[in-house]
Amino acid sequence: MATLTIKNLPDEVYATLSETAKRNRRSINGEAIFRLERSLDLPVRESKEEMLANIRKDRNKLAKMGVRLTEKLLTEGKRHRN
Repeated sequence: MATLTIKNLPDEVYATLSETAKRNRRSINGEAIFRLERSLDLPVRESKEEMLANIRKDRNKLAKMGVRLTEKLLTEGKRHRN
C-alpha cells in the first residue's frame, strides 16, 4: 500500500476530520481513507459493525424526521434496488 503525505492541510479541515473520525470511532487516517474512497466512488471497505452502526444512525435520523421504516417501505426499497 502507498503512503500519502498532505502538505498545507488547513487547520479547519484537520479539526473537522478529527471530530468526524471520533464520531465514527475511526482513526484520523481511517476516516481520511474512508472519505477519499467515497469521494472517488470507490467501493468502501466497511466492517459489518460499521455498516450496522451507519444503518442505525440513518434510521435514527429518519425517525427524528417522523419517518418510520415499515415492512411496506422496506419491500418497496428492495424492489427499486433491483
